[in-house]
Parts: sequence; structure tokens; C-alpha cells
Amino acid sequence: MSDELQQAEQAPAADPAASPAAAETESNDRDHRFECRSCGYVYDPEEGVKKVGIAAGTAFEDLDPAGFRCPVCRSRKPAFRDIGPRSKASGFEENLNYGLGVNRMTPGQKNVLIFGSLALAFAFFLSLYSLR
Repeated sequence: MSDELQQAEQAPAADPAASPAAAETESNDRDHRFECRSCGYVYDPEEGVKKVGIAAGTAFEDLDPAGFRCPVCRSRKPAFRDIGPRSKASGFEENLNYGLGVNRMTPGQKNVLIFGSLALAFAFFLSLYSLR
């Protein structure tokens, strides 16, 4: 038993900041979108804001807190809240487990599901003309 304790004491402590997962979450924070609580405008760093001259790829943290305003309602930077990365499922965290798994889908996946089912229904409708 004492040998195990000595080995545990001699083993280097794992640094959570040195793990690849921690480094990945730090770099992903710069990709998060921010939504204006006043008007609902979403700042996406991948797109930037051409209207006010903010280049694509500019993280929200890099924006000037005194100079940046919402392009729609002119609210200041503190009026924005973090809504996560583009690939994150939309909806409130506590509601993601409901809805037969649909709530865990990204907006793009929901679009494919909706418009794909409409196209399939239309194809079935047209196939009824082949019946005589």
C-alpha cells in the first residue's frame, strides 16, 4: 500500500490547461456567436460586419468595447450575450432532451430534415399519378 502512495506522490500532477481538450475549448471561445439582447442581432465572427467595416474572422473579444455598437439597434457591447458556436444545437440547455432528438440538431440539420421531408412528400404525391 505504501508503494502505491509513493508512486502517486512521485507522479506529476496532470495540468488541466496542458490537455488538448482544454486548449481546444480556449480556441473555440473565439468562434462563439453573440446575440444582442435588445434586438436579436447575431454577431458571427466568421462573417464580421461589412456595414461597419469589421472584417470576417474578428472575434467578439477583439472588438473595441467603447466603439462597437449593434449595427441594428446601436446597443453597446455589454448588451450582447454568448450563444455559443455556430455548430451548437439551438435551444435552451434544459430543453435539449425533449422533442424526439430534434432539439439536439443544429439549424442546418433541421433545415435538411424539414425540406427533405417536404421534397419526399411531393415525390409521393407525384407518384400517385402513375397509379391507374
